Amino acid sequence: MMRKIKIACGPIDVFAVLKNTVTADTLWAALPLEGRVHVWGDEIYFSVPAHLPIEENAQDIVTAGDVGYWPTGTAICLFFGPTPISREGEIRPASAVNVFGTIEGDLSVLNDVAEGAAVRVEKADP
Repeated sequence: MMRKIKIACGPIDVFAVLKNTVTADTLWAALPLEGRVHVWGDEIYFSVPAHLPIEENAQDIVTAGDVGYWPTGTAICLFFGPTPISREGEIRPASAVNVFGTIEGDLSVLNDVAEGAAVRVEKADP
């Protein structure tokens, strides 16, 4: 069964398909989640009330469109380009993240999300 989430950041909506991971299962069960956006380079992240461990396959380098959970910051992260610590040709989180989903569609809309915007993550129809 494909699981899809809607991430509403201010006026912007994006959709992501979840992977089959423990992190995805846990966050799916906790939906809806709400928070306030922080912008760090071409990454949006927001704290959620979930304290999950780092998974065995956590990633220090991610791909544009990845949705991750950052155990260090108890936050969901949306990656759409380089962060301030990225090296050329890579997207590098502050520390390892559990990648649990992939955003569908045009990532450039995330450039319009403002620091402090309200964000809501909820289940979407597949």
